[in-house]
Amino acid sequence: MLTLSHINKSYGAIKALNEISFSLKSGEVVGLLGPNGAGKSTLMKILTGYLNDWQGEITWEGLSLKNNRKEFQNKTGYLPENNPLYPELTVLEYLYFVADLYRCEGVDFDNALQQVGLTTVKDQKIATLSKGYRQRVGIAAALLHHPDLLILDEPTTGLDPNQLVEIRKLIRQLGEHKIVLLSTHILSEVENVCDRVIIINQGEIVANEALDDLRKGQQQIIQVSFDYRVETEALMHIDGVEKVVNTFDFDYEIYCTSKEDIRSRVFDFAHDNDLKILALQQKNENLTSLFKQMTKAKRD
Repeated sequence: MLTLSHINKSYGAIKALNEISFSLKSGEVVGLLGPNGAGKSTLMKILTGYLNDWQGEITWEGLSLKNNRKEFQNKTGYLPENNPLYPELTVLEYLYFVADLYRCEGVDFDNALQQVGLTTVKDQKIATLSKGYRQRVGIAAALLHHPDLLILDEPTTGLDPNQLVEIRKLIRQLGEHKIVLLSTHILSEVENVCDRVIIINQGEIVANEALDDLRKGQQQIIQVSFDYRVETEALMHIDGVEKVVNTFDFDYEIYCTSKEDIRSRVFDFAHDNDLKILALQQKNENLTSLFKQMTKAKRD
């Protein structure tokens, strides 16, 4: 159990973090949500050992971050928002470079490549890779030393729908055996990847909730994107649909009459009408309402 107790951090007169306390455990993916300037970046800088001028206590498996910073860092992997890569290197050359830079010994590079799906592009220059594959390279570099804690800062920014699905699946797989802290400002990322959400606003935790608890009692809303425009009246004929809203172009929100999962019926509808589904996810209306309520309350 990684435990943060009463973490405080100020930049001069500005209070960036105020009495932050929560715990993280292995086998869960936790979303760190908050508007810009909420304190997410400061918190991640503390957890990675980049900042050491802060108050409070962070402990993990008998170690204190203040007293055992090097040991803590050896157990932590980090993917920054602006993934720093060298485009002139191949994927494998870059991983060799990172391993040498951080003095990682006994690295199984074949396993690292296989774990994140990079085996087929290991000899390609990073400059030739798509954004999704570049994100995979950054994650592979963060995993070289087999960390138990993985901190990901906006890992899906700029990805196309297919890349989003792949990176989300990878994060879920990594979260089966590690602590994964996913910082984002995108609610749908938390809904699709995380087990729990921590909302931070103006340096304070305003919510710490399990996603399953947030889903209880909510109306099911499905967000779907097709490759062509569909009449909302046609979607209304899907069994279990109460209302359909065309939110933008080929994007729709389907409101259901019950909590029953009808995504398979949406797939059948697309198949029967020769449509391709470009994106499909359940929207957590309770999460959206909670985020708006908690962040608005502090601003007001």
